[in-house]
Formats: sequence, C-alpha cells, structure tokens
Amino acid sequence: MTRYLAGRLLGLVAVLFVTSVVVFGALHLAPGDPVTFLLHGRPATPEAVAALRTQHHLDDPLAVQYAKWLGGVLRGDFGSSAQFHQDVAGLIASRLPGTALLVAYAALLVALLGVGSGILAALRPGPVDRTVLIGTGVATATPSFVTAIALVSLFSVRLGWFPGPGGTPAGLSQQLYHLTLPAFALALTFAGLLARVTRSAMLDELGREHVEVARARGVAERTVVRRHVLRNAMGPVVTVGGTMLAGLLISTSIVETAFDVPGLGSLLVASVTAQDFAVVQAITLLSVAAFVLVNLAVDLLAPLIDPRLSLHGEGSS
Repeated sequence: MTRYLAGRLLGLVAVLFVTSVVVFGALHLAPGDPVTFLLHGRPATPEAVAALRTQHHLDDPLAVQYAKWLGGVLRGDFGSSAQFHQDVAGLIASRLPGTALLVAYAALLVALLGVGSGILAALRPGPVDRTVLIGTGVATATPSFVTAIALVSLFSVRLGWFPGPGGTPAGLSQQLYHLTLPAFALALTFAGLLARVTRSAMLDELGREHVEVARARGVAERTVVRRHVLRNAMGPVVTVGGTMLAGLLISTSIVETAFDVPGLGSLLVASVTAQDFAVVQAITLLSVAAFVLVNLAVDLLAPLIDPRLSLHGEGSS
C-alpha cells in the first residue's frame, strides 16, 4: 500500500511538472512578443515596456524565467491579472466557491439520476429499460450548451420556475435555487453515461452464478440485489463516476458562460478571450491537479468498495 501510494504521488508530481512546463511555455510559444499580450494593444513608452519586461523577467533565460515562475506558484503566487488588475490567487479564491458549489450540485445529480436510472433499467427489462436507454442516449448526445438553452427557454422563460442567467444571490438556499438549471445542464450528459455504465455492471452481476445460487436457496430478491449485485456492481460505477467528477470540473466553462455564473469556468473563458495568460496558466494548472487528485482518490477507494479489485487494477485471487 505504501509503495503504491508513493508511486502514485510521484506520478502526480511528474504530471504536474510536465503540465507546468507546457502551461508556462504556452506564453512563449505563441507568435509575437509576450509583452504584446501583456499590454493588450495599449500604447506604452519604451520605459514602460522595459519596466514590464523587468517585472516579468522576460530578459532572463527561459529556464530562469520558468524557475522563478514555478517558485512563485509553489508559494501560491500566480502573478497578476492584466485584465482585472488583481492578484490571480485572490481572483481565483473569489471565484472558486461558486464553481465548487456548482460541481458538487451537479455531481449529486449525476449520482442520483445516473445510478438510480441505471439500476432501474437493469431490474426492469422491457419498456422501462428501453425508455431509460432512449433517455440516456438523448442526454449523452446533447451538448451542454444546447441543454442550457433548452432549460432556460422552458423552465425560466416559459414556466418561470427558475431564474434566468445572471445574479449572485446571498445565502446557500438561494444560491442552490439559482444553480439548479446550470447544475442540470452540466449533469445530464454525465448522468446518461453513468446510467449506461451502471446498467451494464448490474446486468453483468445479475448473470453471475452466485446470484443464481442465492435465488435458488430462496433468498429474497431485494436481499440478493443489495448484497450480491449492487455492491459488486459499484466498483466500475465508482471508477467511472470519479472520472466524470473530474470531467465536471473541466466542463464548467460552457455552463458557467451560458448561465453567467461567476465561477472559474467563466473566468477561464473571459481570460482566454482577453489573452490574460497569468489567469489561464493558473486555472489550467489547478484543473489538472484536481483531475489527477480525483483519479488518485478513486483508485484508492475502489478496492474498499469491491474487495475483488486490487490497488494495481487486477482482480484478487
């Protein structure tokens, strides 16, 4: 266990190191002088340009620039935003709660809708199963921005049940109310995928020999499903669900932009448009770190849910 965890942590460090190199190099690989992007087309005197180059260490060798930037990142200093004229770390900290709440809300919906409908489809073959398959097929094939437009048109404009895009209400209950449509828009595609994975895992377990033996011994169907089917089926569901949780983090930009949610996703889109590289670098690096950490947590959690799995991804003998 210790050796495995140490190896995964070393892999995490390696991935973050490579990501930091790519993220840092993006500014210098882009055509043109980096000062041009930092100025955003504003006129500047030669003295101002020289000061800007000194501030960002642009006259130093590239390796020295990277070392200074990485040292700042390790201290929590991601630089300053040229667009918002604000410290990047503080800017991200102010936007992080909105994104975290949206992702948590969407993850809950994915778990409830995906796992619930997948179990229902596996246990109710026939019309129910076909209905779930059709519904999940539509959900997985519909892009998030199309879902967002449809939800706003129906539930906000026509029915008036939920508020439209914009607004930052105070209080957790009001925030959840305003985030309901964005959370559904973000969750539906992932819920459809998880439902199909759950259905497949459940059907695989329902056909196992030990399930047939339990039924032959007169064990109640509910007990068979709970003890012999559902628990064993949760291994692949948790693994895929963890990957989807990381995918939710990456997918927030479209939904936050569509619903004008002041989170990291909308901040990333605005920063890319404005060529605010300091913010783009910081959010990209943090997103990769979150993605890798979530996958590590899933790998450690899966054997606890299904003892047949080992930490090396092999079935136990």
